[in-house]
Amino acid sequence: MKAIVTGGGGFIGSHLCRRLLADGWTVTCIDNFASGMRRNIAGLVDNPNFTLIECAVSQGPLPDKLAADRYFHMASPASPNPHTPRSYMALPLETARVNSEGMRHVLDLAKRNGGRVLFASTSEVYGDPLQHPQREEYWGNVSSTGPRSCYDEAKRFGEALCMIYVRSYAVDVRLIRIFNTYGPNMDPEDGRMLPNFITQALSNKPLTIYGDGKYTRSLCYVQDLVIGLLAVMESDRADASGRVYNVGNPEEHTILDYARMVLELIPSSSSEIVYMPPVPDDPSRRKPDIGRASSELNWQPGVPLREGLSNTIDYFREVTAAP
Repeated sequence: MKAIVTGGGGFIGSHLCRRLLADGWTVTCIDNFASGMRRNIAGLVDNPNFTLIECAVSQGPLPDKLAADRYFHMASPASPNPHTPRSYMALPLETARVNSEGMRHVLDLAKRNGGRVLFASTSEVYGDPLQHPQREEYWGNVSSTGPRSCYDEAKRFGEALCMIYVRSYAVDVRLIRIFNTYGPNMDPEDGRMLPNFITQALSNKPLTIYGDGKYTRSLCYVQDLVIGLLAVMESDRADASGRVYNVGNPEEHTILDYARMVLELIPSSSSEIVYMPPVPDDPSRRKPDIGRASSELNWQPGVPLREGLSNTIDYFREVTAAP
């Protein structure tokens, strides 16, 4: 059985590649490393069942020789921080293209040759939600012209494109909306909340909270997320209807809670918490309703937050050579 993983050098994509290989799949990773990191797949390149194709999936049609049984479209920058070069704020056009043109190239390959497609959409399609927690039926509260629209609207368009191929060409597509995810292989310079807090605490720098710290997030450990991806891809219930599933952890905490937990888990740190002006267009609450995935796929996250945070801190210690 063959699988294509676009963005396989990314944080989530690299974990997915490892899991597929462990399960006996032949895996082709397509990545131009605009947002992924080579070290994430460094241990895979010598595996005879793993192939790396270094290119941007948005640049051109995918040849039929890449036809596979499963296509996971994971490619896209995901960090909103404009100060990191791998963020969608720093790569707005690339972000829009990979979720539209890139998605189309994957869908066209599946249309010609068969196989199932999974599109990694995002909880950002809900925008700054007026419904809490967010269910799959919720249409969202998104600004099409805001500073995050290159990502939010690209993902929404990617979903719409998938549904065109489902309805017009009977391509078997499954849609997942990934909520905030964390774990090893994250970029220390990602610019998002946890990488910031952990690297700051390890280097005894102030932990920067943007706003008053009362905004909430729900974090899912990457191991749990990958299990959810595979559950959606292999589900008979999801079939070819383009069914949407929230995949995330509904355990909700404030930004300030997370900062304090990181400091508790790095007791040697002398860092303090400081407050900065809020980030524009930043959603105030984020929590998935995972009732559909739980009831239809028998999936729910299982890694406790403090255990996942400890694993993530150990990874950051290793890659940053922090004491």
